[in-house]
Amino acid sequence: MANYLIPAAETRVELRIVNSRFIATAGPVFDVDAAKAFVERIRAEFADATHNVPAYVVGHGNRVIAHCSDDGEPSGTAGRPALAVLQGSGLGDAAVVVTRYFGGTKLGTGGLVRAYSESVREVLRALPLAERVPTHTVLVAVPYSLFERTRLLVAEHGGDILDETFAGDVTVTARFSQARFNAFQGALQEASAGQVEALIVESDEGTIMPVAARIA
Repeated sequence: MANYLIPAAETRVELRIVNSRFIATAGPVFDVDAAKAFVERIRAEFADATHNVPAYVVGHGNRVIAHCSDDGEPSGTAGRPALAVLQGSGLGDAAVVVTRYFGGTKLGTGGLVRAYSESVREVLRALPLAERVPTHTVLVAVPYSLFERTRLLVAEHGGDILDETFAGDVTVTARFSQARFNAFQGALQEASAGQVEALIVESDEGTIMPVAARIA
């Protein structure tokens, strides 16, 4: 599975466009049932709104399920523009609902497209991101003389130390992306003259790891 960005947490922004309130809520969803539940929860929260327009993508790339709805807005003016922005962001496993409270002034077809598109763009700009990464969790038992060197190697190869147990040796539990693990293993064996090897104890095809990036 290739790495891809997903929402790290549910996020909400509000815009006022020609007297109407547009409230965009986005968050992570990992299957269609979760996406539907997300949409229904937002609809229930804003049950008095004029429209609650959903769009979601489950999966990523060639293996994606996408859905949108205009929820009573003129056909093609709400759901499709929202989904187009979501798909254009490159995110996977993401859902957004744009809630509209009508302010008394009609926006017209073009105005609606712009309003729903901008609402999704704004919530995606505010969204904290994570990455789904195939990982290995490993155990490394090292003598105290190699402990600090091992910690440095973990950091140099993008690993995260999850636990350290101090006994006769130091047992380090660490997690690496699968793409970088072999390089760490080679560096560890070189540093220990072939005496130390990392043991894979768990593999996960979709570990969620926060990243610092934002959608521009």
